[in-house]
Formats: sequence, structure tokens, C-alpha cells
Amino acid sequence: MTALIEEIGREGLTVPQVAARAGVTPSTIYRRWNDMATLISDVAQRNLRVDCPLKPSGRLSEDLPAWAEMYQEEMDSTPGRAMIRDVLRGWDGTQKACPLLDAVRPSIALICEASGEPVTFDVEAVIDAVVAPLVTRIVFTDAPLPAALARDAAVAFVARHSSGK
Repeated sequence: MTALIEEIGREGLTVPQVAARAGVTPSTIYRRWNDMATLISDVAQRNLRVDCPLKPSGRLSEDLPAWAEMYQEEMDSTPGRAMIRDVLRGWDGTQKACPLLDAVRPSIALICEASGEPVTFDVEAVIDAVVAPLVTRIVFTDAPLPAALARDAAVAFVARHSSGK
């Protein structure tokens, strides 16, 4: 499917093309996915990274900003932006959580659990302060994000929570 998207593009892709490449009939595809947007979204969701791309050092004040910077680099890239938009195309809002947020929870939790520093917040607070603004900007603008946007948000977040504010 990913190869077809690269060859044909999202807009030109049809269910019969996907079925032919998979060696099945179009009805097989339609039984599982109601439309191309849902199929493309499902493929994008499977490609979301859920493993933490860094080995936590145990220093939250370093690990969370480093992770945020990596997350921004990955998601603000052309393929990352396409993946975000593909995931959102198929998300109808009826699931309890958007797959984009489910994908980052394990990394944030791992960083918090590995911390030798006191953690006075939960994963959702990091999503609200660091991930959500980043994803919002990616979805609603075509301009590249400021290089240190996620890192700075993570540094400020950790500073707020380590000073008891």
C-alpha cells in the first residue's frame, strides 16, 4: 500500500488498484474498509512509531526535551505530515482516543518511569503541553515549524513541574 501511494499518490489511488496489488478482489478490500480514506488511515496508523526512539538517561529535564525534538523532526517532515493527515482522514472521532496520541503515550511513559527526578504529572499533561500544540500546528499550517518549538515546550513544561508551580 505504501508503495502504491508513492507510485500513484493518495488522490489517484483506487480500491481496484489496491486489490490488484494485494492479489484479492475489490470486494475483499471493501469488506474491511468502507472507503480509501479509512484504508489509508489504517495503513498510516500501523506505521506510527510507538517505541521510544531514545534510551532514557533517567534525567527527565534532558530526556523529555530530547524526545520532543525527535518527535517534532519526525512529524514535521514531509512523510510525517502526510502520516498525520492520513491518520486523521480516517478517524471519525468515535474512538476514545486519536491514534496519534495513543502512539506517543508509551514513549512519554517510559521517559517518566525512567526518571530519577520526581514526576509530578501524568502523560496526558505532557500531551497537552508538548504534543497537542505541535500536532495542531502541523495540521493547520504548511510552513515548517520553528526548530526548537517542541524542545522549548518540553523544557518549559519540566521547569514548571519541577519548581512546584
